[in-house]
Amino acid sequence: MAAVYLIRHGQASFDQDDYDHLSAVGFKQAEILGNYWRTLPHPNPDKIYRGALLRHQQTMDSFLTAYEPTNAVTPIIEPGFNEFDHVGVLKGHIKDWSKLGTLAEFEQAFVTAFQRWQSGTHDADYAESWPQFKQRCITAFTHLMAQADGAKTLLVFTSGGTISVILQYILALSDQHTLRLNQQIRNASVTSLLFSGARLSVDYLNNFSHLEQAGAEWVTYR
Repeated sequence: MAAVYLIRHGQASFDQDDYDHLSAVGFKQAEILGNYWRTLPHPNPDKIYRGALLRHQQTMDSFLTAYEPTNAVTPIIEPGFNEFDHVGVLKGHIKDWSKLGTLAEFEQAFVTAFQRWQSGTHDADYAESWPQFKQRCITAFTHLMAQADGAKTLLVFTSGGTISVILQYILALSDQHTLRLNQQIRNASVTSLLFSGARLSVDYLNNFSHLEQAGAEWVTYR
């Protein structure tokens, strides 16, 4: 039985010009996870994957610096684990979304924009439709399993939307439930999946107990 740990990136720079960069909190969240991981009886990772986004790399680097695995593994960059284009999704609903004044306003606009993207009636408005995004994530994940080559512990540094879609695939969730799940996945949380051949199951999801132990201020959604 092999274990795949899907790790959501630390908090990104939500209120900055460049979102794709960890905030100071995000770097610390990844460090907290790495320190926590060192205390667990997990074997060192046999394979490490990450999306191609900067926040994925920064989360992985901060995690590994704190974790200090005893084996050397060259990370595999897999763009299939990238997040969807949240700016493109928002612009499909509200062109001047950057003028949303509060986090609450942004959250409401994002939900409406996400539902529009999911609806399938406006696919031509997006560079990547919802079905295309789901297929990309699932293809990356199934390729990971097919190419495990006996690996027993695999880490994937990715994003909340990607994790939600992979869980949707395994648990046969509706699009509506997938949206709700995406809203709940914390930064630097861990979701564990188990597979053996064609058997695939969820061990646990959205575990952020390491952040709670460090202090409630480290638990973030965005």
